[in-house]
Amino acid sequence: MKLVVAILISTAFFISSKINAQEKISITASVDNVSSSKGIVGFSLYNKKTFMAIPLQSKHSKIIDGKSKVVFENVAAGEYAIICLHDMNENGKMDFSPQGRPEEDYGASNNTLGFGFPQYDDAKFAVTDKNLKINIRF
Repeated sequence: MKLVVAILISTAFFISSKINAQEKISITASVDNVSSSKGIVGFSLYNKKTFMAIPLQSKHSKIIDGKSKVVFENVAAGEYAIICLHDMNENGKMDFSPQGRPEEDYGASNNTLGFGFPQYDDAKFAVTDKNLKINIRF
């Protein structure tokens, strides 16, 4: 009986530690080619369902020596994408010219931007059981 209880406790501890480890994944997102120190860089983490609508997490960071970095914490295993924006006037949104062109730099995970807005399938990446570092370029 003691052996069975010991096995059950050990199994529960093992499963609990695995679950806790999965809940504590972090994603460090950075941009290292910001064109000026004016403003901030905003980063948003999405999954497929929330992409370019309501972010799962949003953070912003000051720009130091052309670089900006944030850490998304407690990310569960799954598939995600990150979009970031150099918000030069700190108004919390992307500004457009009268012709409809973005006036502020932006980027997405995997650095696959062409013309137009980011696409989820181009920007997606997998979170498994290890912390990630993602470098995004404007």
